Amino acid sequence: MANHKSALKRHRQSLIHQARNRSNRTRVKNAVKAVNVALQAKDLDSARESLVKATSILSKAAQKGAIHWKKAARKVSRLSRAVNAAAAPK
Repeated sequence: MANHKSALKRHRQSLIHQARNRSNRTRVKNAVKAVNVALQAKDLDSARESLVKATSILSKAAQKGAIHWKKAARKVSRLSRAVNAAAAPK
């Protein structure tokens, strides 16, 4: 454990940031899962709604620094491609 006052404060801050990042990453995982579940159930309306929510959650997580912005863009791209492919006429 740290001994200096500034190091103790930094440690407290890191615990707060760690909890916030963990929360954001969990929200991201749940949002992505919701889109994938809707796609597997072949529920296009629900998949589209979930995609909009997931896009927002991913953007916010990237903005806060919980995940890398390129990872967020990659996930949005793959989810969008999957929803569009499911909606395409066969």
